Amino acid sequence: MADRRRLNREAGHRKRAETTHAETLHRIDEQLARQERSVKHDLSSLDGKREQQEAQALAVLRREFIERRLRNTPLTVSELNGLGTGLIRDLAAQGISTAADFTRVSWDKAPNGKGGNVVYIHRADGHRVHVNGIGQHRSRPLMEWRQAALARAEARAPRALPPDERHRISEIIEAEHARLREELTKTARAAETARAEAGKLHAETLERLATTERDAARLAAERRAEFDAMAEQLLALQSELSAHVDRYGDAGLRIRRAQRRALRPIPAVPTLSAIPSPRSPVDPTTRTDATPAPTPRDRAGLGWLLPILYFGFTTVVGVGELGDNTAPVGLMISSRLVALAAATELARLWIPRMRRHTPGPMPSGIGWQTTGVFLALTAAGMFADEKSGMFVAACVLSALAALLLLAGTGLRIRPPQPAPSS
Repeated sequence: MADRRRLNREAGHRKRAETTHAETLHRIDEQLARQERSVKHDLSSLDGKREQQEAQALAVLRREFIERRLRNTPLTVSELNGLGTGLIRDLAAQGISTAADFTRVSWDKAPNGKGGNVVYIHRADGHRVHVNGIGQHRSRPLMEWRQAALARAEARAPRALPPDERHRISEIIEAEHARLREELTKTARAAETARAEAGKLHAETLERLATTERDAARLAAERRAEFDAMAEQLLALQSELSAHVDRYGDAGLRIRRAQRRALRPIPAVPTLSAIPSPRSPVDPTTRTDATPAPTPRDRAGLGWLLPILYFGFTTVVGVGELGDNTAPVGLMISSRLVALAAATELARLWIPRMRRHTPGPMPSGIGWQTTGVFLALTAAGMFADEKSGMFVAACVLSALAALLLLAGTGLRIRPPQPAPSS
């Protein structure tokens, strides 16, 4: 049973070690797959990123070219029909001297709130200004001139990136490609390293379990050898004890029973040092013990069963409760307790002395005590019967019961006299 429990425990330890190793590998694989998916997604998005960067670079290049062309287109009288030198000067004073300095015109209320609506010119920095002399009719050729300059600039703006700019974007994309591929390689290498470490740890755990199992198996073998030796010694002792019992009788059982039941001492028997050698022949039919066997007259008589039954019956019905009589509650309880104690004590002393292996007479004084208890219960019943008119007799019985109880107790507690030597 112990070996089976040990083997089951070792199997449980190995199963837990295998489960832990499998969970570690699964966790490593999941982490590797998650990182690979992220890197591959970044790699697949690089082509779209290249196109996006090229489009952004081209837009910036065209915007800068158009801005530069507009700044190089100044306001002149020859370009603007209807605007004289004075208005050109007034526009320059408001910060508008080229096509890049304003974006549009609008029609709104005058700055002072009087005079109705006027034309506002919106500058490139977000502010709007009003120039006296430029109304709705003169603002139209101003916006047409700017639209024409903007159209010419957009037509001449580059529609493709220069080779050097494309090369620069390609280098950026290739560097990002290389970085992501290196990251993917490092991720795979880190996963392999983690698997190797997990395998090493698993091997160390299995080796430690194997060492523990070997030590436990060796210890179990030593314990089995010890138990085998103890079993052989026990068999030898049993054979010696059987020879001793055949020759001297089972004195050990008699001693144990006498000590347990506090009976009279039994005749002394030879000690174990006088056990004959098992090699010497022993006749099991011969008996050297000179102790006489107990006779039936040494046992307690069957007459003791009558007071036991009486006290048991009194425990059930009580005293002074027959017929129409009703005893006080205190007497009902105390009489039953006294009868129960007497019946229990008599049964405890009488039953062992009736057995075949432990015969013996009842202790001295027990008869006097039994009679005293009987008379005391009778007197209690007479006291409880108020109609009987036997108060004097009950007092006499009570006194006699007390004397008998004292005498019996004195005989019980008197030390036993030593048996005369034969």
